[in-house]
Amino acid sequence: MKGFGNMLKEAQKLQAQLEALREEAAKKKVEATAGGGMVTVEANGNGEIVSIKIEREVINPEDAQMLEDLVLAACNEALRKSRELVQAEMGKITGGLRIPGLTA
Repeated sequence: MKGFGNMLKEAQKLQAQLEALREEAAKKKVEATAGGGMVTVEANGNGEIVSIKIEREVINPEDAQMLEDLVLAACNEALRKSRELVQAEMGKITGGLRIPGLTA
C-alpha cells in the first residue's frame, strides 16, 4: 500500500500545480487582430474575451456585415491563442502528456 499512498500524494501535488496554473493563466492575456489591425480583441487564459477595440475607420453603417465578420474573426483568433497559452502552460506540468481531464 505504500505505493498507492505515494501515488495519491503525487496526484494531490499535480492537482495543486494545475490549480495554481489556472489562476496564473487567468491573469495572462493574449491579443488578436483582424482587418489589418482595425479590430483588436484581448482574451485571458480562462478563455474569456476581456476587451474589444474597433478603429473608427472600419465603422460603416452601410456595411455592418464586414464589421461583424472582423469582430468574429478577431474573437475566434484570440480564443484560439488563449487555448494554446493554457496548453503550453499545462505541458510544463504534465511533461507534454495528454492526460484526459487535465488538458485544456
